[in-house]
Amino acid sequence: MIDRALRIVLPILLFAGLIWFWEWAVGFWQIKKFVLPAPSAIWQALVEDDGTLYTAALSTLRTTAIAFALAVVSGLSLAALFASSKLAEAMLAPYTIILQVTPVVAIAPLVLVWVKLDNAWLAVLILAWIVAFFPVLANATAGLKATDPNLRDLFRLYNASRWQTFRRLLLPSALPYILAGLKTAGGLALIGAVVAEFAAASGASGGLAWRILESGNRLQISKMFAALILLALMGIAIYLILSLVEWLLLRRWHGERAR
Repeated sequence: MIDRALRIVLPILLFAGLIWFWEWAVGFWQIKKFVLPAPSAIWQALVEDDGTLYTAALSTLRTTAIAFALAVVSGLSLAALFASSKLAEAMLAPYTIILQVTPVVAIAPLVLVWVKLDNAWLAVLILAWIVAFFPVLANATAGLKATDPNLRDLFRLYNASRWQTFRRLLLPSALPYILAGLKTAGGLALIGAVVAEFAAASGASGGLAWRILESGNRLQISKMFAALILLALMGIAIYLILSLVEWLLLRRWHGERAR
């Protein structure tokens, strides 16, 4: 109980100490606002925002959520195909690897041209999906293949159908791998959305990355830091939500992974 309390209290105390030192250092050394604003100035930018930051945050969050959902559906579907067909894996796996290792910034201009420059949001969505897709596919494929062969033989012995084997054996066995992939993909979907918005460099995407660029060009550094804080909070929220889902799903089947 004491250990759990310390795990919660100590990070909060450290954070409070860092914020206090930051505020003090900016005043003591008289650092210019356009170089490093004080935490109080950043908080003021968050409170007095005219709605542009929060609207942009909702736009980035929507893109992240849709890209993550697409990555989950496509990644799990392709993983199931790879686990059931070695031929399909041999044919398609190299292309998924190429898709993963190619920098998003490098292919962003092509995607923008293909989906037309007037539809920047769709281009951002595609790029965010590309970033989030591979962790789901890789972890789900590894989990489906890691099923105990003896249990597979037992299901064959009882003449279980492919669907029954998948639903009652493969999926529960692979669940820890899948959820680990989802936690990784959740953060990467947000990162991909932001990087794609930077690469698009267009206000049409309406995301936080554009507001960061805009604030930097106008030397509104407090607003830029406020946007970064919103991004950090969104990332933490995504991680905590997926961690909660992992705990809820694993506490029955995989007790040691749910701790």
